[in-house]
Amino acid sequence: MGQDVDRTTFSRRDRQEYRAKVQRCLEVLGVMLKEHTFARDEPMTGLEVELNLVGHDLEPSLAGRSVLDAMGREEFQSELGRWNLELNLPPRLLPGDQWRRVERQLLDEFAGVRSTALEHGAQLAVIGILPTLEGRHLVAEALSADRRYALLNEQMLSARGEPIRLDITGDDASGRHGVGAEHLVADFDSIAPEAACTSMQLHLQVPPDAFAAYWNAAQCITGVQLAVGANSPFLLGSRLWAETRIPLFEQSCDVRTPELRNQGVRPRVWFGERWITSALDLFAENGRYFPALMPVAEDSDPLEELKNGTAPGLDEMRLHNGTIWRWNRPVYDVRDGVPHLRVENRVLPAGPTVVDMVANALFFYGLLRELVEAERPLWSSMSFEAAEENFTTAARHGLDGPLYWPGTGWMRPDELVLRKLLPQAAAGLARWGVTPDVSDRYLTVIERRCVQRRNGASWQLDTVAALEARGHDRPRALRGMLARYLESSAANEPVHDWDVPAA
Repeated sequence: MGQDVDRTTFSRRDRQEYRAKVQRCLEVLGVMLKEHTFARDEPMTGLEVELNLVGHDLEPSLAGRSVLDAMGREEFQSELGRWNLELNLPPRLLPGDQWRRVERQLLDEFAGVRSTALEHGAQLAVIGILPTLEGRHLVAEALSADRRYALLNEQMLSARGEPIRLDITGDDASGRHGVGAEHLVADFDSIAPEAACTSMQLHLQVPPDAFAAYWNAAQCITGVQLAVGANSPFLLGSRLWAETRIPLFEQSCDVRTPELRNQGVRPRVWFGERWITSALDLFAENGRYFPALMPVAEDSDPLEELKNGTAPGLDEMRLHNGTIWRWNRPVYDVRDGVPHLRVENRVLPAGPTVVDMVANALFFYGLLRELVEAERPLWSSMSFEAAEENFTTAARHGLDGPLYWPGTGWMRPDELVLRKLLPQAAAGLARWGVTPDVSDRYLTVIERRCVQRRNGASWQLDTVAALEARGHDRPRALRGMLARYLESSAANEPVHDWDVPAA
């Protein structure tokens, strides 16, 4: 969805031509995967972080465009909500101490945003969902003015034909706080609820012949990622899932009517349904199952471009792929005239701190490498349904929900990480060539988070519970929690070391 779109209306013929062009792109990609040379640089990585701006009242600040213009940095761009920004770091290699430099770069970038935001009466919040959001904030007027977002809003609502409905039943927190589950039901006349989701997206460039293994491995570990990295337990005043961003994103982007859901039509925010053998499997599923939201066809012929020795952009396939939000998404791109493939991991929320986010990233990259190069692929002994169940369980329960792991059975995620997965992640980082001091720094953050059983979500829940025990109502407790969160996040102390106020 980063591609510019200069159309506002589409005809039936536009949709027909676009479908044919997507199919043409798929055919060309099939030829390229067999015959063309792809970039094999490894291990090239990338990182995107979505950010929030809040005013001094801790409510969303709509100053995003003003802050962007004042910074004038190409690394930053607008996002769906006017209170959102997105930071895209340049691609970099993984070995050595590169990700220690990523931490320093992120700290510098965030410091710059904080300084500029302050000049516009705003503060930076790096968090999965702003806990102070209310229904009155999630309206069409709060969407960014960029044409592509207005068009996306129009096309998604048109496809759905009725308001966006959120219907999320929270985790039963009786074991933690002595209270039962909360339930949120709300309707919206725009896709603004999607803007409430702010995430960290991790990219890894891989050779075509290894893509399937990396994607399958990434699917296997989504549950573990969410369990240790959850940071979004509140939405519109309700205490819901440990990572409420998951059902929120799924529902806010759902263009199916209830009848279509009952028929088994696939959602556009999708875990998937099977292990794959090629990147082409995923792109072909996109064309097979999902109608176009923005059918913009270019004049170029990708097959002719390929015959002329030019790597085709496959623009229609890429645009279509950008409107299907897999939690692990395939990416085809061309850089310096050379095509490449990437796995884009979209599972993790933003925050709580820079050091926590880098720790989450290296845990992912290390574990991924070790699983891909294991003697027996994990997905050969783990059903796809089990991987999806782990994903949902972790999103709902965080560190409190048992996960299934081949050879181990059902185990609490903190125990699974400490006993088995941390050593594998360390071995994987060593395979990538990451220096031991860098590996130790960030994997220790994951270790301490599991030992203390505290991630961003549990800290938020415990802090709000403590403030409510003092007599605060929910809105006041959420503001008190967010004020503490912003201070600790800026200090870059990992979340497992954050204090919880006494009840």
